[in-house]
Parts: sequence; structure tokens; C-alpha cells
Amino acid sequence: MKSLSNKELCIFYLKKYAKKDINGVAALFDDTIVLRDWKISVVGKDEALKETQKNFNNVDSITIEVLSMYESSNTIVAELKITIDKKEELYVVDVISFNSSSKIVSIRAYLGRGD
Repeated sequence: MKSLSNKELCIFYLKKYAKKDINGVAALFDDTIVLRDWKISVVGKDEALKETQKNFNNVDSITIEVLSMYESSNTIVAELKITIDKKEELYVVDVISFNSSSKIVSIRAYLGRGD
């Protein structure tokens, strides 16, 4: 299998997240990942996976629409519309950084507005 670009890896991650596939997400996380959003900040794969699983457990469905995406050498910035349980809409900017092994080393999520 050919290696994926960081943009392709980001889209792959978002698809795994939307499917609530914790094993798929885990395979993409580096052991030293930093996960931060408007509610939490954790360091390390185990803690990041615990927080991710909590998010999965609290919802029935997740739909993620990529509104725009920007790429630098090791970071993707993705503007997202996330729909929770087909009714709650969140507008989020994810800043996702990768290491040289194509693992996610940080995800910083910022909550915005849809207007």
C-alpha cells in the first residue's frame, strides 16, 4: 500500500472518527499525542483514547463535513461541520500535526460559529 499524504491521513482519521471506530483512531495516534479542545487537554495515547471513547459513548451518530482544508509540511488545518445525532451542529477547526512516521502527534480543536 502506498503511503498516504497528511491530507489523506486527516480525511482517513475523520472517517474513522465519524464511524466511532476507536481501533482505527488508535492506529493513527502517536504514543505522545496531545489532544486539546474547548473542554479538555490531555497528553498521551491512553488519555486521548479515553476522551475519544467518551465522545463516542455520548452520541448515537457523528457526521463530519470538511468545509475547507489547508496543509503545511506537517500540519493540516481542517474547517469542519460536525453534526451530532442528526440535530446538533458544531463548527470546528481542527489543527492536526503529524510526525515523520505519519502518526498524529497533536490535535487542537477550536469551536466556532456557523454564521
